[in-house]
Amino acid sequence: MTGKRVEPQRAVADPARQWVTAIGVAVAVGIGFFLGARLGLFLLTKPDGVAVFWPASGVATGALIALGPGARWPVATGAATATIVANLLGDRTLAGSVAFAVCNAGEALIAAHLIERQFGSNFSLDRLRHVLGLLAAAAIACAISGLGGTLGFKFLHGATTPSLTIWEHWFASDALGVVTVAPLLIGIAAAVRNPPSPNEAVEGASILMAITVISALGVFLPRESWTTVVPIALLFPLLLWLAARCQPMFAAAAAFIIAVTIVWTTTFGIGYFGDPNLLIGDRIVAAQAGILTTWLCTLVLAALFAERREHEAKLSEAAARLEEALAAGAVMAFEWDARTGLSHHSRNAANVLGYDPQISLTTTRFLALIHPDDRAHFNAHVESVRPDKPSYAVEFRIMRPDGREMWFEETATVEFDASGQRVRIKGLTLDITERKRADEHQRLLVAELDHRVKNVLARVGVVAMYTRQGSDTMDEFVQALDQRIQSMAVAHELLSQNKWQGVRVADIVRHQLAPYATKANTTTCGPDIALTAAATEALAMVLHELVTNASKYGALSIPEGRVSVSWECRSSGDAATVLIIMWRETGGPPVAAPSQKGYGTSLICDLIPHELGGTVDLVFLREGVFCTIGISLKTGAADVA
Repeated sequence: MTGKRVEPQRAVADPARQWVTAIGVAVAVGIGFFLGARLGLFLLTKPDGVAVFWPASGVATGALIALGPGARWPVATGAATATIVANLLGDRTLAGSVAFAVCNAGEALIAAHLIERQFGSNFSLDRLRHVLGLLAAAAIACAISGLGGTLGFKFLHGATTPSLTIWEHWFASDALGVVTVAPLLIGIAAAVRNPPSPNEAVEGASILMAITVISALGVFLPRESWTTVVPIALLFPLLLWLAARCQPMFAAAAAFIIAVTIVWTTTFGIGYFGDPNLLIGDRIVAAQAGILTTWLCTLVLAALFAERREHEAKLSEAAARLEEALAAGAVMAFEWDARTGLSHHSRNAANVLGYDPQISLTTTRFLALIHPDDRAHFNAHVESVRPDKPSYAVEFRIMRPDGREMWFEETATVEFDASGQRVRIKGLTLDITERKRADEHQRLLVAELDHRVKNVLARVGVVAMYTRQGSDTMDEFVQALDQRIQSMAVAHELLSQNKWQGVRVADIVRHQLAPYATKANTTTCGPDIALTAAATEALAMVLHELVTNASKYGALSIPEGRVSVSWECRSSGDAATVLIIMWRETGGPPVAAPSQKGYGTSLICDLIPHELGGTVDLVFLREGVFCTIGISLKTGAADVA
């Protein structure tokens, strides 16, 4: 229910806000247009009465381009209303004022439509084509509105001047008004979207103030031929400064200040443009030419510099992205000039190679970083290039200043001149240290695997041979051999799960007891200690034999029997830590020592001393077997993640 009530309120609020905004735009444009119109009416041509400079047209056109098509009708209404009021305050008739209002509003609509169609919304003057496009749109719109204005002057104002002359005056005055005032409004709108930095704003405002002062001083110079050069000589460096360092808005403001100064001096007969010795027609043409030339030069320069700044920013951004990509990929880009001997590396080279970034990396310094054993190999590849084989790829080592050794792979292309001499080498140097380490690790793993497979096969062969000797029947042999191989497989599986980094003692004991153990007949306890692969395999085989004997003849052969396995670490006399594993059987059948050692007993007593240098103490007590195993942690311990 609440949501259904809110939607109508919003629907009512939005049109109301739009109407308020539209009225505000119309009033603001109307005031600006009226002031511009009154300024233009100060300087009228005789006898047709057409204004020589019509800044009001620039107000309407600039406001419409800056605000976008959504302000089309408020701007047109404000411009038309202001035209009627300004003309009625003069000597124009109501019918003529309405006709001129339609022409002025239509002129702004046509110019803005042409700009939007060609360049889209958010129009700005930071492109040369935009500046020229504005000039073309102003010319087309003013030419069309001039036709209507000429008809209004001829039929509604009773002008006797030839129609072509009226049209020429209308076209020139309105076009100058558009290109002088519209860029200022467009520049302000662009600055609102992308505000200048505080330093740029202060710098631009200071230059505009200086231009205003120089323009004012130029008005009071004596009317001599040489005085026309002084303002130009003083203003041009400032205009160039604005164009090169500030947004186009500041250049548009400077052009507007100079245009207003020229119009003011022409209107009131001050300075060069107000020289009474010159005919009014010549003065008007000179004023219009001065306004157009100043505007065109200033805005064109501003657009060119804006394009250059944007181009430099894009280049800097692209270079930064490239440097980031090179750094992320551990790749260095380089270029070596064979004629000068100078080389240039990407910025990440200092970090990769470990040298001081304040020191330039010359070819000599780079070659000095190459491992002495690889320098001849590296130079041979570089020297092997020729015009028909201009590329090379080479792997080599670098000795960093901090002592680290790194592997690199360099791929480059050589440019040759017409005589076949090397001119330039460009390429990439890739850090392959991790790849080399991985290759070496893989090689070691393959060698270790080969060694382990041979050991396993040899051990299986020994187990098979001794199992056959201790078996009375083939079935007994197959069963015993299968159990022992399964024990070895369990140890191998544990090692594989831990990536051959070692296995915890608790896991070894638990897996070997698993076929016969229950919660009631076995107990295990001891610290968390991991053994190496060799120690794991040996201990697993010993425990398997103990478990097998206990299941056949000892504590695990009857329900009342118990097996306890515990382990602890002890320090021996030579300060080496020894892992002590204690196997104890209780509650089983009475035990008697065997009359002769079988394979199982021999394996229990001899395997760990032989392979690990440990100790085994196997005792056949009447109440149960007791076995103590000692393994030095100096050789048998391992780290497990």
